[in-house]
Amino acid sequence: MALATIKQLFTYPVKGLTPQAMSEFALTAGHGIKGDRAFALMFADNMEAAQIPAENAPWMSKKYFAVQNDWPLLAALECHYQPETTVLTVQRQGVAVLSAETNTAAGRDRISTFFTEYLAAIEPTKEARHPQLTPLRLVGDSSGETRYPDRQPVHISLLSQATLDQLTDIAHQNIDVRRFRPNILLEGVSAWSEFELIGQQFQLGTARIEVTARIGRCVNVEVNPQTGDRDIPLLSLLQQEFGHAQTGVLAKIINSGTVKIGDVLNP
Repeated sequence: MALATIKQLFTYPVKGLTPQAMSEFALTAGHGIKGDRAFALMFADNMEAAQIPAENAPWMSKKYFAVQNDWPLLAALECHYQPETTVLTVQRQGVAVLSAETNTAAGRDRISTFFTEYLAAIEPTKEARHPQLTPLRLVGDSSGETRYPDRQPVHISLLSQATLDQLTDIAHQNIDVRRFRPNILLEGVSAWSEFELIGQQFQLGTARIEVTARIGRCVNVEVNPQTGDRDIPLLSLLQQEFGHAQTGVLAKIINSGTVKIGDVLNP
C-alpha cells in the first residue's frame, strides 16, 4: 500500500452534532481523542429510569441519545464548542440561536431546553429508536474525559479520500466527508484500500495505532450535513455497487501521541 497522508482531522464534541475540523489532536491509549463525543443529548426518561448523573453519565448505546440517524434535521444546526471557555454555540441559517456554558447548571439547562424544543418542532425518521418526544438532558463533562461514541471499546475512525471520490462518481454528486463522520481522512491511497490495513499496526504522528475492523454504516450517511435532508440513497448504492454497507475503518490506540495534518501513516 502507498503511503497514506492525513488530509483532514475531525472531532465531534457533542454526539450527533456538527463536526469540528482540527489541525492536530492527541491520541490517548485507553481513551481515544479527548473531547471527541465528550457530550451527548440523552432522553431524560432513560436517565431517570437508571438514576444517571448528567455530568458523569457512563457510556450507553446511541439509541438512548438524540442523533442524526434518528433526527436528521439536527444537521441543519451549525454547532461549535469552545473547550477553553466551555461554551457551546448554535446557529441556524447563519443566525445565532444559542450560546451557553457546559460547565454550569444554568448553561446545561439552556442547552437541554433548546434541543428539547428543537426536536419538538421536527420529525424523526420512521426507523427512529426513540421517536416519542421526552425532554433531553445534556450529559458529559467539560473536562473532555467523558465519551459517548457508537461503540464502547476505545477507537478512532479513518476513511480515504479516494473512497469518497469513487462514491461521488457513482452517485453523480459530491459526497461530503461529513456524512461519514470520521476522525481522520487519508489521501494518497486508492479507493477502499483502507480495508487492507485491518490487523496491522501503524505509526500515526507520534502515536501508534492498530486498525481493527471495517465500519458498518447506518442511514446517517444519507443525511445532507448542511440541510439535514436525506437526499442521497447511499446505503442502497453501497449495497448495489459493492455488496456491503461499509466504509472506513476503526483503529485502537496502542501508544499515546499527537497527530497533525500532513503526518504519514507508517508501518
